[in-house]
Formats: sequence, C-alpha cells, structure tokens
Amino acid sequence: MTVDVQATRDVVDIITGGWRAQALYTAVRLGLPDHVAAGCDNDVELAKATGASEGGVHRLMRLLVAMGVFTGSAATGYRGTRVSAALVDGPQSLRDMCLLYGEEFHSAWNHAPHAISTESSGFEVAYDQPFYAYLAEAPATARRFQRTMNAASMFFHRVPAVFDFEGKKVVDVGGGGGQLLATVLRAAPDATGTLLDREHMTAKAREYLHAEVGAKRVEVVDGDMFTGVPKGGDVYILCRVLAGHGDEDVVRVFEHCRRAMADASSRLLILDRFVEDENPTVLPALWDLHLLMTTGGEHRTADRVTRLLERAGLFVERTADLPMETTALVAAPRTPQRA
Repeated sequence: MTVDVQATRDVVDIITGGWRAQALYTAVRLGLPDHVAAGCDNDVELAKATGASEGGVHRLMRLLVAMGVFTGSAATGYRGTRVSAALVDGPQSLRDMCLLYGEEFHSAWNHAPHAISTESSGFEVAYDQPFYAYLAEAPATARRFQRTMNAASMFFHRVPAVFDFEGKKVVDVGGGGGQLLATVLRAAPDATGTLLDREHMTAKAREYLHAEVGAKRVEVVDGDMFTGVPKGGDVYILCRVLAGHGDEDVVRVFEHCRRAMADASSRLLILDRFVEDENPTVLPALWDLHLLMTTGGEHRTADRVTRLLERAGLFVERTADLPMETTALVAAPRTPQRA
C-alpha cells in the first residue's frame, strides 16, 4: 500500500491548527509582541519581563519564529514582523481578538461535537448561558468583544466607496462601538448619524462617536432592534448583526427598518459574509461554524437573505464586494409598481 505523504501532511497541518492558535494566544497573553517591540530580544529578557520560565519562553518563541510571528533566534536576537506589530497593544491591535478567541471562544469550540450534533451553541454548554447574556454580565469581556469587532473591521474604510452617504441621515442598527458610523460620517461631512444598540454597548459608543465626529452630528440611542428602530432614516445599516438570530427575527428587523424609512428613496444596507453551498470558500464557511459554536447562529446565502427581505417588502437593488470576503447588499422598499 502506497502512503500518501501529502495527504498525511495536510491532515497534520489541519489538526494542529488549534495548537498554533493557542501558541499565538499565549504569546499575546504574555505580552511578547509588546516586549519584543520594546527591545527585549532574548529569552532571558523576555522571561524576566513576563514572569515565565526561560525554557518555556525559548520553546514558544522557537515555534512563533517558525510561524512567522517573529524573526531571528535566541542566538541572534528576536525581531518583530508585520504579524507581531498587529498584536502590539493599541487602538487597531488584534490583541483582544486573540485573547477572546483563545479563552471564551476556545472554550465554546471545545464543545463542537455537541454543537454540530444538536445544532446549538457550544458556548451555552461551556458557560451555562447564551453568549449575549454572558456579555451583559461580564463587562470586561463585553469591552474585549467590542474592541475585537472594531479591530477586525478591515472593510469599513471601503463602505463609503460603495454607497453615497452624502447629506443623508444614517441609522446604524446594532452599531456596536460606533467605528463604522464614524467612518461613514467622516467620509460624508454633510451626513448625520444615529446609532442604536443595547445599553451595555452604547456608553463606549457615545464616548467614541462624540470624540470622532462631534455630538452635534450623531445621536446614540439605547434600544432593541427587535422591538423597533429610530424613524426617519435615509439609510439603515445592518452590519454583521443578523447571523446570530433566526429567520423570523431577521424578517422582523427588516420590517422595522422598512416602516421607519423616511420615504421610498431610503435604503437598507446589509454588510455581511454570505456562504455558498457550491464552491464554498474557507473564511465564510469557517465563520458560519464559529457562529454555531458561540451563539447558535449561522451565516446565510445571499439568496436566502433576498427571500427574507422580500417578505418584509424590500428587494435587492444591487450588491458590491468588500474586503475579507464581505458583501454590501443594498435593499430598496418595494413600491406598488414593483409589487
């Protein structure tokens, strides 16, 4: 029997992916990217700075060099890379993402067989409550989640290029920390904005938006998109907020947006990843399973979202591609002529 060496290597690379993730998480937990950036370039200095064993640091750094997180060696000195620079603590750092994924989300994925078998949240098994209920009771984790969402939003800067916000009243529904709305308002100086989210999310959003665009141009509202949205908007944005909820709830949100629109020229802008059953790509499919592990939710196909929009009296006017396999879907209200 001939051994398929490449297939074996592929299996090993896939199954050890979790080890690599935990190695990176440990590096971030110990602050290694920050310490190397500050000039600690050997095992002795890094062990002293982190309080970790010198031997343990040496073995971890050897793997991180092999992974491309750092360059150099214990003999020649460690140096940072673009990857490690992205993990140094700061406003755009991916540090909080690594911590969240290495702790709470890692615990959720430990229950993957249960989640797949029952199509229910692995997080609820690990923490005995739904993810968003947990965030409401764990402010430190909620802040980490909010910063993770902001730092991972590599496509925000491209949104003003696919939709004209100039002069419009923009309502960001489930707007989180406010980074997207701030990006839109900076790109459209004549636009004004309203951010709607739950109370435990809005305090930081209000502080951020007032600092970025000024209190006169933006309003932050505590609320629940499933019970209603602010009225009179020219464009309503739903950015990565639908995947954790069932079809009936999503239709309800669409209906709220449709009824709240200022007039027939108003639009609903959906920014999300959409899965494909034929010729799938890894990132949307992976994130779809991650949603199952954390919230019990799912990513939908674009066709499925289109059908849900139609139930709410909306139709897809056009779509546009954004970075990180994200799609902008522009929906318009269905008029009697289009009924």
